[in-house]
Amino acid sequence: MSTTWTTRSETPEDAAAIRGINLAAFPSAEEADLVDALRADPEAWIDGLSLVSRAPDGTPAGHALLTRCHIGGRPALALAPCAVLPAHQRRGAGAAAIRAALDAARAQGEGLVVVLGHPDYYPRFGFVPASRFGIRAPFDVPDEALMALVLDASHAVPSGVIRYAAAFGV
Repeated sequence: MSTTWTTRSETPEDAAAIRGINLAAFPSAEEADLVDALRADPEAWIDGLSLVSRAPDGTPAGHALLTRCHIGGRPALALAPCAVLPAHQRRGAGAAAIRAALDAARAQGEGLVVVLGHPDYYPRFGFVPASRFGIRAPFDVPDEALMALVLDASHAVPSGVIRYAAAFGV
């Protein structure tokens, strides 16, 4: 069954649905709480970079969030969390939200996104091992799981240790 996903930026009315998506997609409330904490952090939150994918009936089915991080003291974005309602998983809802978020970040003039995730999934969006750019996590992580995507080659790619928003707790 093929589904056409529409995407849009989060609105204030979407907060409860996004929380519900994260609660349904993950085994604990940790990611849902993280989204709420990031939304409340003016140093992390960037309007227009929280994207939802909508099912054919218009209800939010997937979510992707980009927030401010810093690498070697320079601004970048962190992609996390990404979530999809279980009924819509493996049908493109997550990929649609991620692509929309990356497009929105490009349109806002952002230069780089990092993600800690599955090395078989994120390369489809253009992510490569962050170590190629000299980017490191502030904790031990397998090299292939920490990835980066250059959004705008006219920006110098920063290197160094990622400083995540405080809500990440690292």
